[in-house]
Amino acid sequence: MDTRPRKRSLGSALLAMLLGALAVAGCTTVGPTYKRPDVAVAPQYRSQVGPSEANSLADLPWWQVFNDKALQELVSQALMNNYDLQITVARIDEARAQVGIARADLYPQVGYGGTASRQKVNIPFLPLAGNVTYNSFGAILNATWELDVWGRIRHVTDAARANLFAQEDVRRGVMLTLVSEVAADYFVLLGLDRQLAIARDSQDTYKRTLDLFTQRFQAGRDSRLPVMRAQAAYDSANAAIASLERAIVQQENALSVLLGAAPGNIRRGAALGDQVTPPQTPTGLTTDILKRRPDILQAEQVMIGANAEMGVAVANFFPTIGLAALFGSQGQEPKDLVKSNFTVWGLAANFAGPIFQGGRLKSAYEAQQAFWDESIAQYKKTILGAFQETSDALIAQQTLVTQRAALQSQVDALRQSVDLSLQRYDGGRASYFEVLEAEQQLFPSEDQLAQTERDQLVAVVNLYKALGGGWNLKDTEWAQPH
Repeated sequence: MDTRPRKRSLGSALLAMLLGALAVAGCTTVGPTYKRPDVAVAPQYRSQVGPSEANSLADLPWWQVFNDKALQELVSQALMNNYDLQITVARIDEARAQVGIARADLYPQVGYGGTASRQKVNIPFLPLAGNVTYNSFGAILNATWELDVWGRIRHVTDAARANLFAQEDVRRGVMLTLVSEVAADYFVLLGLDRQLAIARDSQDTYKRTLDLFTQRFQAGRDSRLPVMRAQAAYDSANAAIASLERAIVQQENALSVLLGAAPGNIRRGAALGDQVTPPQTPTGLTTDILKRRPDILQAEQVMIGANAEMGVAVANFFPTIGLAALFGSQGQEPKDLVKSNFTVWGLAANFAGPIFQGGRLKSAYEAQQAFWDESIAQYKKTILGAFQETSDALIAQQTLVTQRAALQSQVDALRQSVDLSLQRYDGGRASYFEVLEAEQQLFPSEDQLAQTERDQLVAVVNLYKALGGGWNLKDTEWAQPH
Protein backbone atom coordinates (compact mmCIF):
# COMPACT_ATOMS: atom_id res chain seq x y z
CA MET A 1 0.00 0.00 0.00
CA ASP A 2 1.31 3.48 -0.88
CA THR A 3 1.79 5.49 2.27
CA ARG A 4 3.07 8.70 0.73
CA PRO A 5 -0.25 10.60 0.94
CA ARG A 6 -0.49 9.66 4.59
CA LYS A 7 3.03 11.02 5.20
CA ARG A 8 2.12 14.28 3.58
CA SER A 9 -1.01 14.45 5.70
CA LEU A 10 1.01 13.90 8.89
CA GLY A 11 3.56 16.53 7.86
CA SER A 12 0.77 18.99 7.08
CA ALA A 13 -0.80 18.34 10.46
CA LEU A 14 2.48 18.93 12.27
CA LEU A 15 3.08 22.11 10.29
CA ALA A 16 -0.42 23.31 11.09
CA MET A 17 0.15 22.50 14.77
CA LEU A 18 3.41 24.47 14.76
CA LEU A 19 1.89 27.51 13.07
CA GLY A 20 -1.09 27.44 15.40
CA ALA A 21 1.12 27.21 18.48
CA LEU A 22 3.26 30.08 17.25
CA ALA A 23 0.20 32.20 16.63
CA VAL A 24 -1.12 31.54 20.13
CA ALA A 25 2.30 32.11 21.70
CA GLY A 26 2.54 35.48 20.04
CA CYS A 27 -0.67 36.87 21.52
CA THR A 28 -1.36 35.07 24.83
CA THR A 29 0.16 36.19 28.13
CA VAL A 30 -1.36 35.37 31.49
CA GLY A 31 -0.67 37.22 34.72
CA PRO A 32 -1.15 40.81 35.95
CA THR A 33 -0.04 43.88 34.03
CA TYR A 34 2.30 46.14 36.00
CA LYS A 35 0.92 49.46 37.17
CA ARG A 36 2.82 51.80 39.45
CA PRO A 37 0.89 52.29 42.70
CA ASP A 38 -0.43 55.75 43.44
CA VAL A 39 1.57 57.71 46.00
CA ALA A 40 0.39 60.99 47.53
CA VAL A 41 3.15 63.60 47.26
CA ALA A 42 3.02 66.88 49.16
CA PRO A 43 3.31 70.07 47.07
CA GLN A 44 6.49 71.07 48.89
CA TYR A 45 9.02 69.72 51.37
CA ARG A 46 8.57 70.40 55.05
CA SER A 47 10.91 73.20 56.20
CA GLN A 48 11.20 74.39 52.60
CA VAL A 49 11.64 78.15 52.26
CA GLY A 50 9.69 79.71 49.39
CA PRO A 51 7.61 77.99 46.70
CA SER A 52 8.76 74.95 44.77
CA GLU A 53 10.73 75.59 41.60
CA ALA A 54 12.04 73.52 38.72
CA ASN A 55 15.75 73.99 39.53
CA SER A 56 17.32 71.81 42.18
CA LEU A 57 20.64 71.36 43.94
CA ALA A 58 20.44 67.79 42.64
CA ASP A 59 20.89 69.05 39.08
CA LEU A 60 24.47 70.10 39.85
CA PRO A 61 27.37 67.66 39.48
CA TRP A 62 29.06 66.98 42.79
CA TRP A 63 32.22 68.92 41.90
CA GLN A 64 30.17 72.12 41.59
CA VAL A 65 28.75 71.58 45.07
CA PHE A 66 32.06 70.72 46.74
CA ASN A 67 34.68 73.19 45.52
CA ASP A 68 37.64 72.04 47.62
CA LYS A 69 40.23 70.64 45.17
CA ALA A 70 41.62 68.19 47.70
CA LEU A 71 38.11 66.88 48.37
CA GLN A 72 37.45 66.54 44.63
CA GLU A 73 40.58 64.42 44.25
CA LEU A 74 39.47 62.20 47.13
CA VAL A 75 36.00 61.72 45.64
CA SER A 76 37.43 60.88 42.22
CA GLN A 77 39.80 58.35 43.75
CA ALA A 78 36.96 56.75 45.70
CA LEU A 79 34.76 56.47 42.60
CA MET A 80 37.58 54.70 40.77
CA ASN A 81 38.87 52.40 43.52
CA ASN A 82 36.14 51.80 46.11
CA TYR A 83 35.50 48.09 46.62
CA ASP A 84 31.78 48.44 47.38
CA LEU A 85 31.40 50.04 43.97
CA GLN A 86 33.42 47.27 42.33
CA ILE A 87 31.17 44.69 44.01
CA THR A 88 28.13 46.50 42.65
CA VAL A 89 29.56 46.55 39.11
CA ALA A 90 30.20 42.81 39.32
CA ARG A 91 26.61 42.26 40.44
CA ILE A 92 25.39 44.24 37.44
CA ASP A 93 27.40 41.97 35.15
CA GLU A 94 25.92 38.97 36.92
CA ALA A 95 22.38 40.32 36.56
CA ARG A 96 22.97 41.04 32.86
CA ALA A 97 24.09 37.44 32.37
CA GLN A 98 21.00 36.20 34.20
CA VAL A 99 18.85 38.10 31.69
CA GLY A 100 20.62 36.23 28.89
CA ILE A 101 20.01 32.92 30.66
CA ALA A 102 16.30 33.61 31.10
CA ARG A 103 15.85 34.91 27.55
CA ALA A 104 17.60 31.86 26.03
CA ASP A 105 14.53 29.69 26.72
CA LEU A 106 12.56 31.73 24.19
CA TYR A 107 14.60 30.11 21.40
CA PRO A 108 14.99 26.51 20.24
CA GLN A 109 17.61 24.55 22.11
CA VAL A 110 19.79 22.64 19.62
CA GLY A 111 22.32 19.98 20.54
CA TYR A 112 24.23 17.07 19.12
CA GLY A 113 25.34 13.61 20.16
CA GLY A 114 27.21 10.60 18.93
CA THR A 115 27.75 6.95 19.82
CA ALA A 116 30.28 4.28 18.93
CA SER A 117 30.03 0.71 20.25
CA ARG A 118 31.13 -2.86 19.55
CA GLN A 119 29.00 -5.76 20.78
CA LYS A 120 28.95 -9.57 20.75
CA VAL A 121 25.58 -11.27 21.07
CA ASN A 122 24.29 -14.84 20.77
CA ILE A 123 21.57 -15.50 18.21
CA PRO A 124 19.79 -18.83 18.85
CA PHE A 125 17.79 -18.90 15.59
CA LEU A 126 18.81 -20.16 12.20
CA PRO A 127 20.26 -19.26 9.80
CA LEU A 128 22.37 -16.86 11.95
CA ALA A 129 22.56 -19.07 15.01
CA GLY A 130 25.69 -18.55 17.07
CA ASN A 131 27.76 -15.65 18.34
CA VAL A 132 27.73 -12.48 16.25
CA THR A 133 30.03 -9.51 16.71
CA TYR A 134 29.10 -6.17 15.17
CA ASN A 135 29.81 -2.45 15.40
CA SER A 136 27.32 0.37 15.80
CA PHE A 137 27.90 4.10 15.07
CA GLY A 138 25.44 6.91 15.39
CA ALA A 139 25.32 10.70 15.08
CA ILE A 140 22.30 12.82 16.01
CA LEU A 141 21.37 16.50 15.85
CA ASN A 142 18.45 17.25 18.17
CA ALA A 143 16.32 20.30 18.92
CA THR A 144 13.67 21.12 21.51
CA TRP A 145 11.56 24.24 21.75
CA GLU A 146 9.16 25.22 24.50
CA LEU A 147 6.48 27.43 22.99
CA ASP A 148 5.92 30.34 25.34
CA VAL A 149 2.16 30.15 24.92
CA TRP A 150 1.27 31.64 28.31
CA GLY A 151 4.18 34.04 28.64
CA ARG A 152 5.99 32.15 31.40
CA ILE A 153 9.42 32.58 29.82
CA ARG A 154 8.72 36.21 29.00
CA HIS A 155 7.75 36.85 32.62
CA VAL A 156 10.94 35.18 33.84
CA THR A 157 12.91 37.36 31.44
CA ASP A 158 11.07 40.48 32.61
CA ALA A 159 11.87 39.63 36.22
CA ALA A 160 15.55 39.13 35.38
CA ARG A 161 15.61 42.39 33.44
CA ALA A 162 13.99 44.25 36.35
CA ASN A 163 16.71 42.86 38.62
CA LEU A 164 19.33 44.15 36.17
CA PHE A 165 17.82 47.63 36.18
CA ALA A 166 17.56 47.50 39.98
CA GLN A 167 21.27 46.64 40.22
CA GLU A 168 22.09 49.56 37.94
CA ASP A 169 20.09 51.82 40.26
CA VAL A 170 21.98 50.31 43.19
CA ARG A 171 25.21 51.29 41.46
CA ARG A 172 24.07 54.89 41.09
CA GLY A 173 22.97 54.82 44.71
CA VAL A 174 26.38 53.52 45.77
CA MET A 175 28.10 56.28 43.77
CA LEU A 176 25.92 58.98 45.33
CA THR A 177 26.40 57.52 48.80
CA LEU A 178 30.14 57.26 48.20
CA VAL A 179 30.39 60.91 47.16
CA SER A 180 28.34 61.91 50.21
CA GLU A 181 30.30 59.77 52.66
CA VAL A 182 33.68 60.99 51.41
CA ALA A 183 32.54 64.62 51.58
CA ALA A 184 30.96 64.25 55.02
CA ASP A 185 33.95 62.36 56.42
CA TYR A 186 36.30 64.97 54.96
CA PHE A 187 34.39 67.81 56.64
CA VAL A 188 34.36 65.86 59.91
CA LEU A 189 38.13 65.51 59.55
CA LEU A 190 38.51 69.26 59.05
CA GLY A 191 36.32 69.79 62.11
CA LEU A 192 38.56 67.52 64.16
CA ASP A 193 41.61 69.46 62.93
CA ARG A 194 40.01 72.68 64.12
CA GLN A 195 39.06 71.18 67.47
CA LEU A 196 42.62 69.90 67.91
CA ALA A 197 44.00 73.39 67.22
CA ILE A 198 41.63 74.81 69.86
CA ALA A 199 42.66 72.11 72.34
CA ARG A 200 46.34 72.88 71.77
CA ASP A 201 45.71 76.59 72.25
CA SER A 202 43.97 75.80 75.52
CA GLN A 203 46.85 73.51 76.49
CA ASP A 204 49.36 76.33 75.97
CA THR A 205 47.21 78.78 77.89
CA TYR A 206 46.60 76.43 80.81
CA LYS A 207 50.32 75.55 80.93
CA ARG A 208 51.25 79.21 81.29
CA THR A 209 48.63 79.58 83.98
CA LEU A 210 49.90 76.50 85.82
CA ASP A 211 53.48 77.81 85.68
CA LEU A 212 52.37 81.20 87.00
CA PHE A 213 50.40 79.78 89.93
CA THR A 214 53.20 77.34 90.73
CA GLN A 215 55.72 80.19 90.91
CA ARG A 216 53.37 82.23 93.11
CA PHE A 217 52.83 79.26 95.42
CA GLN A 218 56.54 78.51 95.67
CA ALA A 219 57.20 82.17 96.43
CA GLY A 220 54.60 82.06 99.20
CA ARG A 221 52.39 84.61 97.49
CA ASP A 222 49.40 82.32 96.97
CA SER A 223 47.83 79.11 98.25
CA ARG A 224 47.97 75.65 96.66
CA LEU A 225 44.30 75.84 95.54
CA PRO A 226 44.89 77.82 92.30
CA VAL A 227 47.77 75.47 91.44
CA MET A 228 45.44 72.46 91.65
CA ARG A 229 42.73 74.16 89.62
CA ALA A 230 45.23 75.15 86.93
CA GLN A 231 46.65 71.62 86.94
CA ALA A 232 43.13 70.17 86.42
CA ALA A 233 42.48 72.50 83.49
CA TYR A 234 45.84 71.60 81.94
CA ASP A 235 45.20 67.87 82.35
CA SER A 236 41.76 68.26 80.78
CA ALA A 237 43.34 69.88 77.73
CA ASN A 238 45.91 67.07 77.45
CA ALA A 239 43.17 64.45 77.61
CA ALA A 240 41.19 66.28 74.90
CA ILE A 241 44.26 66.41 72.65
CA ALA A 242 44.87 62.68 73.02
CA SER A 243 41.22 61.94 72.23
CA LEU A 244 41.22 64.20 69.18
CA GLU A 245 44.50 62.80 67.85
CA ARG A 246 43.01 59.31 68.08
CA ALA A 247 39.80 60.43 66.38
CA ILE A 248 41.75 62.09 63.54
CA VAL A 249 43.74 58.93 62.77
CA GLN A 250 40.58 56.81 62.87
CA GLN A 251 38.79 59.27 60.60
CA GLU A 252 41.70 59.19 58.14
CA ASN A 253 41.60 55.39 58.22
CA ALA A 254 37.87 55.39 57.46
CA LEU A 255 38.41 57.74 54.55
CA SER A 256 41.26 55.60 53.24
CA VAL A 257 39.01 52.55 53.13
CA LEU A 258 36.42 54.52 51.15
CA LEU A 259 39.22 55.40 48.72
CA GLY A 260 40.11 51.74 48.32
CA ALA A 261 43.54 52.40 49.86
CA ALA A 262 45.47 51.23 52.90
CA PRO A 263 45.10 53.43 56.00
CA GLY A 264 47.24 56.52 55.67
CA ASN A 265 47.37 60.31 55.78
CA ILE A 266 44.66 62.30 54.02
CA ARG A 267 45.62 65.48 52.21
CA ARG A 268 43.65 68.56 53.26
CA GLY A 269 42.67 71.56 51.22
CA ALA A 270 40.99 74.66 52.62
CA ALA A 271 40.54 74.85 56.38
CA LEU A 272 37.12 74.37 57.98
CA GLY A 273 36.31 78.06 58.21
CA ASP A 274 37.39 78.70 54.60
CA GLN A 275 35.10 76.12 52.97
CA VAL A 276 32.63 77.57 50.47
CA THR A 277 29.11 76.21 50.13
CA PRO A 278 26.54 77.04 47.42
CA PRO A 279 24.81 80.33 48.28
CA GLN A 280 21.41 78.85 47.44
CA THR A 281 20.18 75.30 47.73
CA PRO A 282 16.94 75.00 45.74
CA THR A 283 15.17 71.70 46.27
CA GLY A 284 13.14 71.43 43.07
CA LEU A 285 9.66 69.96 42.68
CA THR A 286 8.65 67.29 45.15
CA THR A 287 7.45 64.98 42.37
CA ASP A 288 10.88 65.03 40.75
CA ILE A 289 12.45 63.22 43.69
CA LEU A 290 10.64 60.06 42.54
CA LYS A 291 12.65 60.20 39.30
CA ARG A 292 15.99 61.23 40.85
CA ARG A 293 16.56 59.12 43.93
CA PRO A 294 18.33 55.84 43.05
CA ASP A 295 16.80 53.98 45.98
CA ILE A 296 13.27 54.91 44.86
CA LEU A 297 14.03 53.80 41.30
CA GLN A 298 15.47 50.56 42.64
CA ALA A 299 12.38 49.96 44.78
CA GLU A 300 10.19 50.37 41.71
CA GLN A 301 12.26 47.85 39.75
CA VAL A 302 11.74 45.40 42.62
CA MET A 303 8.00 45.96 42.20
CA ILE A 304 8.25 45.33 38.46
CA GLY A 305 10.16 42.12 39.12
CA ALA A 306 7.60 41.02 41.72
CA ASN A 307 4.79 41.63 39.23
CA ALA A 308 6.59 39.53 36.62
CA GLU A 309 7.13 36.70 39.12
CA MET A 310 3.37 36.70 39.75
CA GLY A 311 2.93 36.18 36.02
CA VAL A 312 5.28 33.18 36.21
CA ALA A 313 3.23 31.74 39.08
CA VAL A 314 0.02 32.11 37.06
CA ALA A 315 1.56 30.57 33.94
CA ASN A 316 2.60 27.52 35.96
CA PHE A 317 -1.10 26.58 36.24
CA PHE A 318 -1.22 26.06 32.45
CA PRO A 319 0.34 23.26 30.41
CA THR A 320 3.72 23.63 28.78
CA ILE A 321 3.70 23.05 25.02
CA GLY A 322 6.78 22.18 23.04
CA LEU A 323 8.26 20.70 19.92
CA ALA A 324 11.08 18.20 19.58
CA ALA A 325 13.00 17.06 16.51
CA LEU A 326 16.02 14.95 15.73
CA PHE A 327 18.00 14.12 12.63
CA GLY A 328 20.93 11.78 12.30
CA SER A 329 22.42 8.58 10.96
CA GLN A 330 23.14 5.11 12.32
CA GLY A 331 25.14 2.25 10.84
CA GLN A 332 27.71 -0.46 11.38
CA GLU A 333 30.57 1.53 9.87
CA PRO A 334 31.55 5.21 10.23
CA LYS A 335 31.10 5.67 6.48
CA ASP A 336 27.43 4.67 6.85
CA LEU A 337 26.75 7.94 8.70
CA VAL A 338 26.92 9.91 5.46
CA LYS A 339 24.70 7.59 3.44
CA SER A 340 21.05 8.47 3.02
CA ASN A 341 20.01 4.82 3.51
CA PHE A 342 21.06 5.05 7.16
CA THR A 343 19.31 8.33 7.97
CA VAL A 344 17.03 8.58 11.01
CA TRP A 345 14.76 11.47 11.94
CA GLY A 346 11.88 12.31 14.19
CA LEU A 347 9.44 15.15 14.85
CA ALA A 348 7.06 15.42 17.78
CA ALA A 349 4.82 17.86 19.58
CA ASN A 350 4.19 17.49 23.30
CA PHE A 351 2.37 19.11 26.15
CA ALA A 352 2.21 18.52 29.88
CA GLY A 353 0.34 20.20 32.68
CA PRO A 354 -0.48 19.84 36.37
CA ILE A 355 -3.60 18.14 37.72
CA PHE A 356 -2.95 17.79 41.45
CA GLN A 357 0.14 18.96 43.35
CA GLY A 358 -1.18 19.27 46.89
CA GLY A 359 -1.68 23.03 46.68
CA ARG A 360 1.92 23.74 45.61
CA LEU A 361 1.01 26.02 42.70
CA LYS A 362 -1.61 27.93 44.68
CA SER A 363 0.81 28.47 47.54
CA ALA A 364 3.52 29.60 45.12
CA TYR A 365 1.14 32.18 43.66
CA GLU A 366 0.13 33.38 47.13
CA ALA A 367 3.81 33.73 48.06
CA GLN A 368 4.45 35.90 45.01
CA GLN A 369 1.33 37.93 45.77
CA ALA A 370 2.65 38.55 49.29
CA PHE A 371 6.02 39.61 47.88
CA TRP A 372 4.25 42.01 45.53
CA ASP A 373 2.44 43.56 48.52
CA GLU A 374 5.76 43.75 50.37
CA SER A 375 7.45 45.50 47.44
CA ILE A 376 4.66 48.10 47.32
CA ALA A 377 5.02 48.82 51.03
CA GLN A 378 8.81 49.05 50.67
CA TYR A 379 8.42 51.44 47.71
CA LYS A 380 6.15 53.75 49.68
CA LYS A 381 8.40 53.53 52.74
CA THR A 382 11.42 54.50 50.63
CA ILE A 383 9.57 57.56 49.35
CA LEU A 384 8.64 58.62 52.89
CA GLY A 385 12.26 58.15 53.94
CA ALA A 386 13.38 60.39 51.09
CA PHE A 387 11.05 63.18 52.18
CA GLN A 388 12.16 62.78 55.80
CA GLU A 389 15.85 63.01 54.87
CA THR A 390 15.19 66.09 52.74
CA SER A 391 13.21 67.81 55.49
CA ASP A 392 15.87 66.94 58.07
CA ALA A 393 18.59 68.45 55.89
CA LEU A 394 16.54 71.58 55.22
CA ILE A 395 15.75 72.26 58.88
CA ALA A 396 19.40 71.61 59.73
CA GLN A 397 20.51 74.20 57.20
CA GLN A 398 18.09 76.79 58.55
CA THR A 399 18.69 76.32 62.26
CA LEU A 400 22.45 75.92 61.97
CA VAL A 401 22.70 79.43 60.52
CA THR A 402 21.09 80.85 63.66
CA GLN A 403 23.08 78.52 65.89
CA ARG A 404 26.39 79.50 64.27
CA ALA A 405 25.62 83.22 64.53
CA ALA A 406 24.77 82.87 68.22
CA LEU A 407 27.92 80.83 68.93
CA GLN A 408 30.07 83.27 67.00
CA SER A 409 28.65 86.11 69.08
CA GLN A 410 29.27 84.09 72.25
CA VAL A 411 32.88 83.38 71.27
CA ASP A 412 33.48 87.06 70.47
CA ALA A 413 32.06 88.06 73.85
CA LEU A 414 34.12 85.46 75.70
CA ARG A 415 37.30 86.55 73.93
CA GLN A 416 36.62 90.12 75.09
CA SER A 417 35.95 88.73 78.55
CA VAL A 418 39.38 87.07 78.59
CA ASP A 419 41.03 90.29 77.43
CA LEU A 420 39.21 92.34 80.09
CA SER A 421 40.03 89.85 82.83
CA LEU A 422 43.71 89.98 81.85
CA GLN A 423 43.63 93.79 81.97
CA ARG A 424 41.97 93.67 85.40
CA TYR A 425 44.55 91.17 86.61
CA ASP A 426 47.46 93.25 85.29
CA GLY A 427 45.98 96.28 87.03
CA GLY A 428 45.70 94.42 90.31
CA ARG A 429 41.92 94.68 90.37
CA ALA A 430 41.21 90.94 90.02
CA SER A 431 42.75 87.59 90.83
CA TYR A 432 43.92 85.19 88.19
CA PHE A 433 40.94 82.99 89.03
CA GLU A 434 38.86 85.43 87.02
CA VAL A 435 41.18 84.98 84.03
CA LEU A 436 41.11 81.19 84.36
CA GLU A 437 37.33 81.13 84.58
CA ALA A 438 37.02 83.26 81.43
CA GLU A 439 39.42 80.97 79.56
CA GLN A 440 37.56 77.86 80.70
CA GLN A 441 34.37 79.31 79.21
CA LEU A 442 36.01 80.43 75.95
CA PHE A 443 37.60 77.20 74.74
CA PRO A 444 34.47 75.00 74.94
CA SER A 445 32.52 77.69 73.09
CA GLU A 446 35.14 77.77 70.35
CA ASP A 447 34.87 73.98 70.17
CA GLN A 448 31.07 74.17 69.78
CA LEU A 449 31.46 76.80 67.05
CA ALA A 450 33.84 74.52 65.12
CA GLN A 451 31.35 71.65 65.38
CA THR A 452 28.56 73.87 64.11
CA GLU A 453 30.65 74.99 61.14
CA ARG A 454 31.26 71.32 60.37
CA ASP A 455 27.55 70.51 60.73
CA GLN A 456 26.65 73.25 58.25
CA LEU A 457 28.89 71.65 55.62
CA VAL A 458 27.54 68.17 56.38
CA ALA A 459 23.97 69.50 56.06
CA VAL A 460 24.71 70.49 52.46
CA VAL A 461 26.07 67.00 51.84
CA ASN A 462 22.95 65.42 53.33
CA LEU A 463 20.63 67.61 51.28
CA TYR A 464 22.50 66.80 48.07
CA LYS A 465 22.20 63.09 48.82
CA ALA A 466 18.55 63.33 49.91
CA LEU A 467 17.57 65.05 46.66
CA GLY A 468 19.33 62.42 44.53
CA GLY A 469 22.21 64.67 43.51
CA GLY A 470 23.95 64.09 40.20
CA TRP A 471 20.96 62.18 38.83
CA ASN A 472 21.54 63.46 35.29
CA LEU A 473 25.20 62.39 35.17
CA LYS A 474 26.12 59.42 33.02
CA ASP A 475 27.89 56.61 34.84
CA THR A 476 31.11 57.40 33.01
CA GLU A 477 30.94 61.06 34.09
CA TRP A 478 30.89 60.49 37.84
CA ALA A 479 34.55 59.83 38.52
CA GLN A 480 36.21 62.88 36.99
CA PRO A 481 35.22 66.52 37.66
CA HIS A 482 34.87 68.61 34.49
